[in-house]
Amino acid sequence: MTKSKAAPRLDPHPTQLIDRSTAIEFVFGGRTVQAYEGDTVASALYASGVRTFSRSFKYHRPRGLLCVAGRCPNCLVNVDGVPNVRSCTEAVRPGMNVTPQNVWPSLDRDILSVLDRLGPLMPVGFYYKTFHTPKLFWRLAQPIIRRVAGLGTIDVDSAHPAGYAHQNLHTDVAVVGGGAAGISAALSAANLGAAVTLIDDSPVLGGYLRFDTTSHSVVPSVDPSPGFEIAAELVRQVRSSAGITVLSNSTAFGLYEDNLLGVLTTDRLVKLRAGRIVMATGSIEQPLVFDGNDRPGVMLSSGAQRLVRLYGVKPGETAVVATATNEGYAAVMDLHNAGVRVAGLVDTRPEPAWGAVPDAVRAAEIPTLISHAVTRTEGRSHVRAAIVQKLESGVPTGERQRLACDIICMSGDLEPADALVRQAGGGRTPSTVYTAGTAAGAGNLAQAVQQGRHAGKLAGGSSSEQLQFDSLPSERAAPFLTGKKSFVCFCEDISTADIDQAIDEGFDDIQTLKRYSTVTMGPCQGKMCHAAVAAISARATGKSLSDVGSTTSRPPLQPVPMSALAGRVHLPIKRTPMDQKHIDLGAKMVDLGPWRRPLSYGSPQDESIAVRERVGIIDVSTLGKLDVRGPDSPALLDKVYTHNFSGLRNGRIRYGVLCADNGTIMDDGTVTRLADDRYFVTTTSGNVESIEEWFKWWMAGTDIEAYVTNVTSGFAAINVAGPKARETLSKLTDIDLSTDGFRYMRSKEGLVAGVPSILLRIGFVGETGWEVHFPGEFGEHMWDALMDAGRDFGIAPFGLEAQRILRLEKGHIIVGQDTDIVSTPLDSDMEWVVRFEKEDFIGRGGLVAARDRGLTNKLVGFRMRDGTVPDDGDPIVDRGQPIGKVTSARLSPTIGKGFGLAWVPVELAEEGRDISIRIAGADVPATVSLTPVYDPEGKRLRE
Repeated sequence: MTKSKAAPRLDPHPTQLIDRSTAIEFVFGGRTVQAYEGDTVASALYASGVRTFSRSFKYHRPRGLLCVAGRCPNCLVNVDGVPNVRSCTEAVRPGMNVTPQNVWPSLDRDILSVLDRLGPLMPVGFYYKTFHTPKLFWRLAQPIIRRVAGLGTIDVDSAHPAGYAHQNLHTDVAVVGGGAAGISAALSAANLGAAVTLIDDSPVLGGYLRFDTTSHSVVPSVDPSPGFEIAAELVRQVRSSAGITVLSNSTAFGLYEDNLLGVLTTDRLVKLRAGRIVMATGSIEQPLVFDGNDRPGVMLSSGAQRLVRLYGVKPGETAVVATATNEGYAAVMDLHNAGVRVAGLVDTRPEPAWGAVPDAVRAAEIPTLISHAVTRTEGRSHVRAAIVQKLESGVPTGERQRLACDIICMSGDLEPADALVRQAGGGRTPSTVYTAGTAAGAGNLAQAVQQGRHAGKLAGGSSSEQLQFDSLPSERAAPFLTGKKSFVCFCEDISTADIDQAIDEGFDDIQTLKRYSTVTMGPCQGKMCHAAVAAISARATGKSLSDVGSTTSRPPLQPVPMSALAGRVHLPIKRTPMDQKHIDLGAKMVDLGPWRRPLSYGSPQDESIAVRERVGIIDVSTLGKLDVRGPDSPALLDKVYTHNFSGLRNGRIRYGVLCADNGTIMDDGTVTRLADDRYFVTTTSGNVESIEEWFKWWMAGTDIEAYVTNVTSGFAAINVAGPKARETLSKLTDIDLSTDGFRYMRSKEGLVAGVPSILLRIGFVGETGWEVHFPGEFGEHMWDALMDAGRDFGIAPFGLEAQRILRLEKGHIIVGQDTDIVSTPLDSDMEWVVRFEKEDFIGRGGLVAARDRGLTNKLVGFRMRDGTVPDDGDPIVDRGQPIGKVTSARLSPTIGKGFGLAWVPVELAEEGRDISIRIAGADVPATVSLTPVYDPEGKRLRE
């Protein structure tokens, strides 16, 4: 790695974040680095003499620190196996292992840097132009390009941390930005009684004021104070306010519908819903564009100031400061006071705005070149000199001056950090979103504080007045020097010459220019380059900056790890009314979707035998339940189901399947007609909300008069099944449960154990049985009553596993287990449920096409020949190649062998056909069986 001589830290200063009493060691590229508590990886490395931190995306050029604020790609490293970590914001930890990335074989000697010399052979749009045809050319080139270009790589063998948690929060007012404007807004809103959440991407509040040593008159009646003292006072007020919650080290990366903010913290992804939002996101110092502006040692002035004021690091021995703003003058004084010799202050403006800070520069006798610009740098792995020329009408002319230096600090225009504001609604912000500070055009600290206070009052509800501020970039004084090494986009190695060429080729709209050149598409998402691209485009096309506009701001505006988006899944747990009863019986509980259900109470095989030989009960409260009423409810159900329900007689039950438009299975369940205009519909446990929406979707915009009510949470349900089910249930009800009085697939309403109930005689597990649906508040009462009534018959509760064994013996499918997103009733052995004679129903067209096309695969039953039991998902193989898969498999207590359901090619879907199932690496023989393992004629259901 390129190194300079390590230097002792600067004398302690109130602005510094480091704790010199706590030393920390970590490893970078195989060597031990000394650091202090409060250091970032970048500050510690820079203090130890490291100057090259990374290699560029395309040309593998050496890159050093640029912004020191987490807004550019130059400091990306791998930390403990995690790629693309911003070293300038990553706090040091003892023993952390930091390695450079996108280099081979080392950071200093990267062989792929030869690509820098091949730049002329790789113009903008190179991939599109070169590898378009033949297609084989791209397939050969793609792996090579992926290897030589890019950023970090993922180590799939490394043990990464557990990941991010997800948290949902609500607040009256969210303030994004912890600078002076943001803090002022938060305090104002909190003083009005609002609950305020203040979000800041730094570990300490205060924004740039944390390292600002210049004096400001924030309040006219108060003496001027240094910026860092003003920041400290503002932070003290925040800490003393009970109404403000602070999220530090947190990035608001996206603004979504209805004021939903996506916020990434160190260990959480926060979804923050706000009543109102204040955007006080500040501004971003922009790089200047000149030949070699990406060389290590060239950094933003604010980056150098952060090193000096926050971490006590001397950036170099001799500096040249190139500026187009007064911010560069403040940086000169910070460098000068830190013992850095300033060889020259190069100001592109013909008439600088003189004031206290420029006067101090003049008093310090710093050589100042007005209306001059740095046109290029000298040096190889590190800057050695700046070449300066005078500007005439923005064009470099005249004699070149060489200023020897080891750092160049550049300060272009301040660009409002308005990406979140633009996500809120482009140039016109919603009435619940306010802007303040430099993001809203504030010209000084006093204005920023004033705007923050006003925005906080508006957000707090004291007024409905909205202030609008122009956040478009201003016309620039700094020149953009065209050349292959004058870089606009540090992320993608895009130069001014590339931008000009793309515009010449017709990509003169900023949206197409972005996509063709890839400018603004890298890790910084345009923070360092968008303003320059817009200005260059304006110059090339003769348009104004307003006419050029900006690219669309989309979340995330800062890269977010995939592990954070995935996070830990925290679904709300749903418990049935009998949950405590299951726990008391020693049930093993499992989460199935949102529901907590008993898997078994001991032995699933014994539970299955109890149902087959005696009587069992199972809690089926998790079934989705819809009450469908209205004169047009028969027509609605005919429309959404493949079967016919308008002809269903009162008190009858029919099995139904719902299909998507293309004929694939969405859900299944039972439909019971309770009256001419009322149906009781059951769905699978996890689908009821989507099915409710599906019903209502197909009613929207029509004259169908029907009312769909989700009553799942209002009803508990228990299935009583087995040869002794009738005797058990008869003890608790006066309803005639005899074979002739209550036939299979019929329903009745009445009292069970004194509770109004709906009884459905159905047989999912293959035995005489009833589903009892009743008000949920009677759940424990009904459970106890049934257990007491069945005690003489050996009643036993059975869980989800036994239910799956029993239903599998009858060949009954579970949607989502035995079917997938492309399964239809035709290939799932349920042709009987589709009524093609109906004029229309949802999915009819897709099913007709599938029928006419013919089936390629089919769901069949199978039985193992030996004692092996396959696992769900095991492949069906033929000559070593997978041709299908097992969807469900268990050991049958009826036949004493493994059996199940599987998808096979249609030519194998015949009784007695031999198939092979790969189980634990061995191909095990099985036989296709098209009849259920248990009671194939269905006599037990109807007894």
